[in-house]
Amino acid sequence: MSALDLGAATWRTSTRSGANGNCVEVAQLTSAVALRDSKDPSGPALVFTPWKWMAFIEGTKDGEFDRG
Repeated sequence: MSALDLGAATWRTSTRSGANGNCVEVAQLTSAVALRDSKDPSGPALVFTPWKWMAFIEGTKDGEFDRG
């Protein structure tokens, strides 16, 4: 698998992110979704297939990751 060039990616932060800087940024790529720590934009990024990303979003909406 080849590495993706994230240099030209358009990153966005959630509108629900607070002003404390504890945020993640997401970039929608042609064939993937990338996620990075907003405090370390030149650091590593996690890359997901669109299907895995949608599964994560749906799990979040359904409360799958809520603490009990």
